[in-house]
Amino acid sequence: MSERSALGAHMEEELVSQPQMWRRAIEQQQAEDLLPAHGLSVAVVGCGTSWFMAEAYAAAREAAGLGVTDAFAASEARIATRNYDVLVAITRSGTTSEVLQLLDELDGSLRTVAIIGDTASPIVGKVDAVIELPYADEQSVVQTRFATTALSYLLSSLGEDLNAAIEQAAALVVQQTPQELIDAEQFTFLGRGFSVGLAHEAALKMREAVQGWTEAYPAMDYRHGPISIAAPNRVTWMLGAQPEGLNVDVERTGAIYINEDRHPLADLAYIHRVTLDRARARNLDPDSPRNLTRSVILEG
Repeated sequence: MSERSALGAHMEEELVSQPQMWRRAIEQQQAEDLLPAHGLSVAVVGCGTSWFMAEAYAAAREAAGLGVTDAFAASEARIATRNYDVLVAITRSGTTSEVLQLLDELDGSLRTVAIIGDTASPIVGKVDAVIELPYADEQSVVQTRFATTALSYLLSSLGEDLNAAIEQAAALVVQQTPQELIDAEQFTFLGRGFSVGLAHEAALKMREAVQGWTEAYPAMDYRHGPISIAAPNRVTWMLGAQPEGLNVDVERTGAIYINEDRHPLADLAYIHRVTLDRARARNLDPDSPRNLTRSVILEG
């Protein structure tokens, strides 16, 4: 293994394994009955990547007509002032301070469910039900497969068929990244509906691993100001169906515009691949990125 390919070795193994993990999570979900029933009011919380997966699930659940579903960063969750039936917490480590503090504050006042990677974590004793995804846990600090596997579990519970996403991702995660994407100065990711959360996650992933300038917006908001940064050698990446005319407006700026006919979850897995290749080209190690640790545990 070359010195460059050793950078992000854990991330590579983990991002490439995503399609397999998604299938396993779907099978697990179909054998379990742990998520909120249809019609219940749900709050979904997480931090960082987990918050963005919460955002995607909340949008998808409401769009499916299954009940009011709101997503919050755990530190900003407004639970006490609303009449939720269930709280769903997403946390890879199960040690995230803000999530544990929120559960302590709720003190059993509503049903709680945690989706976790580390099944020995303290959150297990603080919730009513645990969705265990230890096979999707990771060694890399930069999170890929746990997040998308948790979301696959959640989307499957809504009746969404992810077979196309799995097939597309299997090809994309081993695809060579075009040089123009390796060299690009800046990336903006756009989404609609549930893919807004995926756009936010794509931007975070590249920011963490590449230390790059990335942004994310709902696609319909992009032309209300953010398009002003579009320029040659910059990328605008639309996850899912684009708003009419968006491609024309972006291409007019000279920016690279990406919007392929594929499932947004598969697109996110491909962005993980692009992110890794961009990090390696800059001699950065996403397994141990600057200023970050695998779990954020705060004092006080």
